[in-house]
Amino acid sequence: MPVTHRIIFHLDMDAFYASVEQRDHPELRGKPVIVGGSPSRRGVVCAASYEARKFGVRSAMPSVTAGRLCPGGIFMPVRMDRYKEESRHIMTMLRETGADLEQMSVDEAYLDLSRVVAPDAARGLALDNPDAALYAAVPVARALKRRIASERGLTASIGIAANKLLAKLASDFQKPDGLTLVPEHDKVAFLRPLPVRAMHGVGEVTEGVLSRAGLLTVGDLQDYPGDLRSLMGSFGPALKRFAFGEDDRPLDLGDEVKSISSEETFGQDTDQRTLLRKCLWEQAEDIARRLQQRRLAAHTVQVKVRYGDFTTVSRQVTLEDAVTEARAIYRLACHLLARHRLVTRPLRLLGVGVSGLRDGMARQLPLFEGHQLSF
Repeated sequence: MPVTHRIIFHLDMDAFYASVEQRDHPELRGKPVIVGGSPSRRGVVCAASYEARKFGVRSAMPSVTAGRLCPGGIFMPVRMDRYKEESRHIMTMLRETGADLEQMSVDEAYLDLSRVVAPDAARGLALDNPDAALYAAVPVARALKRRIASERGLTASIGIAANKLLAKLASDFQKPDGLTLVPEHDKVAFLRPLPVRAMHGVGEVTEGVLSRAGLLTVGDLQDYPGDLRSLMGSFGPALKRFAFGEDDRPLDLGDEVKSISSEETFGQDTDQRTLLRKCLWEQAEDIARRLQQRRLAAHTVQVKVRYGDFTTVSRQVTLEDAVTEARAIYRLACHLLARHRLVTRPLRLLGVGVSGLRDGMARQLPLFEGHQLSF
């Protein structure tokens, strides 16, 4: 019997880096844990526990700012190998459900359980009722959450819906340790009060265009009588469909490494800060534009320098929350150049790159408020 209704899970581990640290160090449980560089050494926050988030601590924030906001915060060094190892265990559990899997980052994945759950549900009510198939998947989600908690000592939030857009929004709805299902019959009402920024592919620039047109919520998009192409160009029709919860994007089952980069080789080796900052900003803008075009966000930002003797050095930072905006990419690149003292002699080449790409519905957070980075 062919599958007629899609069942999509979006699983997102809760405060993953910080939760791993709290599990591995039980004395940290219930305390504000900040994963990242020390506030005394030009550090940057890569992740924060929920206890630290209550003080306003967020990914990509300078550690000195985090320390000021949360004086009792406990700073832990990034152990990326440990988080990747934990991720492998969790992703193995997800594959063992029999679902098709699209891994978005170390702590996040989409699962398509249509071939696993829908055929059984169809023997009951799901043949003419897509919501019956979704409800039939709830025990699978509960069992998966229990297994992760039991075997790995961590919590996950899962969103269930008939497409990726709704499943992603649902997983963030009742964090931490949440389980939210968005029925097809209720999806328009579920979306209506959300800000336009919640929509897939809506970044800072797009949000500004919509805001100036008086479109602040998804309900405003639903009610808009005109053609959104007048505001959004070719993205207009897709955005209108998203506003009504329609999304036919399949899971990307490929496993190739995805990245976007921009670099420049100078005519003469230079260490002029004004020129380097201008170059860095233009590269960040270029990357942000390409991310926006592809409706993607990035977890990892990298800088690359090459000196006159052709020695090449690169450094990177990986955040729990993905970024899409030029100013975020630029400032993280500045942080890396300053933190690792990469401009101590003239550069032949300067480049910026992003990787760990994922669905562009990144949670955009206040970044570097009141704190300018330089190098």
